[in-house]
Amino acid sequence: MKNSYKIWFKVSVVVIAVLSAILLGSLLIIAAGGNVLDTYWIIISGPFYSFRTFCEVLLRAIPLIIIALGVSVAYRSGIINIGAEGQMAMGIAAATAMAFAVEGAPKIVAIPLCILAGMAAGAVWGFIPGLLKAKLEVSELLSTVMLNYVAAQFYSFCLRVPLMDPAEIAGGGTGTAMSAKLPQNTILSKVVKGTVLHQGIWIALALAIIVYILMWKTSAGYKMRASGASSRAARYGGINVAFYLIVSMSISGAFAGIAGAVEVMGTHGRALEGITSGYGFSGVVVALFGALHPAGIIPAAILFGILLYSQVSLQLFTSVPPNLVTALQGVIILVIVSVQMIIDNPYIMERFRKRFFSRTKEAAA
Repeated sequence: MKNSYKIWFKVSVVVIAVLSAILLGSLLIIAAGGNVLDTYWIIISGPFYSFRTFCEVLLRAIPLIIIALGVSVAYRSGIINIGAEGQMAMGIAAATAMAFAVEGAPKIVAIPLCILAGMAAGAVWGFIPGLLKAKLEVSELLSTVMLNYVAAQFYSFCLRVPLMDPAEIAGGGTGTAMSAKLPQNTILSKVVKGTVLHQGIWIALALAIIVYILMWKTSAGYKMRASGASSRAARYGGINVAFYLIVSMSISGAFAGIAGAVEVMGTHGRALEGITSGYGFSGVVVALFGALHPAGIIPAAILFGILLYSQVSLQLFTSVPPNLVTALQGVIILVIVSVQMIIDNPYIMERFRKRFFSRTKEAAA
């Protein structure tokens, strides 16, 4: 095949990157005083010990899938959303407030209203940096990071004032800032009894299908992808790039808000401090690792779910600190960025072709 060298080039880069990640991870494990083979075995095998443990992985994958889907929409439209952490917090606050407002309503009504509230709050928090980028050329990296801090402070205020558990206010609780337990009609049911896996998994999969249809089967999705590929060419073709920047960022924020609503309604049952657990930042990595496509994001989220669950296994069965998993995530991020830079470099690809494929042609001649 004429361009077969491109396939071999990408495969070679990925293989070398994976081996490099394993090597770097091994050095980190050794530095932490652990056994490399035992540690890797626990990370890989722990989640598959039983169906219940695998459900723990899927539980952690749910918010990662939803956030990563939103990040992929923004990224393909030419704007980077690293504000999902704040958008998720706003979604949690809004969903919690709505849950208490609809107490007593039928579950089939209450749950969608709570999710819509979280979605709306996240969309508003995503709309702001989108508008700033589209109209004033304000860097989304700066605006989203700043809005993360604002959202964190607002969420903390909500837990301590309007949403705080009355038992905590009366002094009969633990003294921790948190909301009261959500009404039972707003709690997502378990998919399988005896496990932690809840209905949020169906929401995540449905959103993956929606994103695929939106981005690859509609004219709006084509315009968003065209804007991200080349804004100048898109403008020349009559596409309103500024409009789609705002729309894509609002969608991305909405997805982070949904992730927050699903997390509080399905996993915790009440708003707590630290409930976002860094999902907003991990979702960016999952999106990149999944090649910004729903078909790649789902397995990537499961992989990161395995890493997150392995923190528990490492703490129980090894002397390796669970924070090692965070370091391994950092290694994966470095590998992803490096792979993308190398694959996108035409000079390196051309040198690969001349080094390995020009000789093949000369030998054939």
